[in-house]
This record gives sequence, C-alpha cells and structure tokens, in this order.
Amino acid sequence: MEKFNTLTGVAAPMDMINIDTDKIIPKLHLRTIKRTGLGKVLFDEMRFEEDGTEKPDFILNKELYRNAKIIVAGDNFGCGSSREHAPWALLDFGIRCVISTSFADIFYNNCFKNGILPIRVKKAELEALMADASDAENPELTIDLNDMVIRRPNGPTVSFELEEYRRHCLLEGLDDIGLTMQKKAAIDDFEAKQALREPWLYAAAQ
Repeated sequence: MEKFNTLTGVAAPMDMINIDTDKIIPKLHLRTIKRTGLGKVLFDEMRFEEDGTEKPDFILNKELYRNAKIIVAGDNFGCGSSREHAPWALLDFGIRCVISTSFADIFYNNCFKNGILPIRVKKAELEALMADASDAENPELTIDLNDMVIRRPNGPTVSFELEEYRRHCLLEGLDDIGLTMQKKAAIDDFEAKQALREPWLYAAAQ
C-alpha cells in the first residue's frame, strides 16, 4: 500500500449528503475482484449518460476537477451497502482523501485498508473547505498527516483527529497483509518450532 504523508491536490466539492456506495460504484460493476480499472466507472450513473457520454454538470467532468485527488463532501459519505469496491474505485481514479462531517462505519474502515484517508471535520470547517474547493482560482488543499492538519489556500489551517494506530498504518503504507508481514520473523520461528513438535502436520500438508 502506498504511504500517505503529505498530499497536495485539487479538491472536488460534492455538496451533497448521503452519497452512498451505490452512487460511488453501482452494483453492476461489482463482478470483478480486481482493484484496478474501476476508476473509469467511479460515480458512473452521476458521471455518464446511458449512451456513455459525459454529463457536463458533474463535478469530476469539469476540466478543473478531472484530476482531483481530494473530495470534500456532505454528511454521511459512503453510506449504503458494505462494498469494498467503493474505495477501490476512488483510489483507482486518483482520490486519496475524502473530507466530510461523517462517514458510514464500514466505508470508513475500508478506506484505511486501501490507503485512503477519510477526515472528519466540523460543519463550519466543512463549509469553509467546500468554499475553498469551489474556488476556480485555486481549489487545491494540502493534507498533512504528520501534523494532522489541512492547509488551505486562503484561510487558517484545519486540524483533524485520527487514532494513532490508523495514522501509523497510513504513514507506513501498511494494510492488513503488511501488518502481518511485520511479524514474519516471529511467524517463521513459531512454524519451525511447531514442525519439530508436530512434524506430522507438515508431512500431511506436503
């Protein structure tokens, strides 16, 4: 998993509440177990007409936001069904951070497992960040995970909180497999000792 330290990028304003996982990636795209290639169908029904042409009013179809790395969204982002394809699609598009006042729990947890930083802020802070993202002159924000602040182009920084365990995993680029592999020496030692104690288990496996 790619490390997350400091991210500077265009922030796309999505001033909508209850953006659910079916909006993020509709169920007809859930047949794959690959994490790549889903960016092209991110927000599929919101981005495209039935014939595949772009809807010009959708934020990520506007030239300024086509390469957005951050989304600033309304309350309760990621609600709905518990599909990990939602963070997969966001990440494949290039989104590394979502800012909102609240997130659905399963989506929130899945973000950390895939290298995306979901940031909770207060309502007044979200309104200020939404205004920043809507500024055509400079819609960029900087997310500093080391100091846990959002740096704005024309305003005071916004501090955010995050559990130290989650922060550590993002800073070090550790998903569940990466965390397990940190214990590789202890796992190898256990298996070697167990093979001596109970060799029949390993003989059966071979």
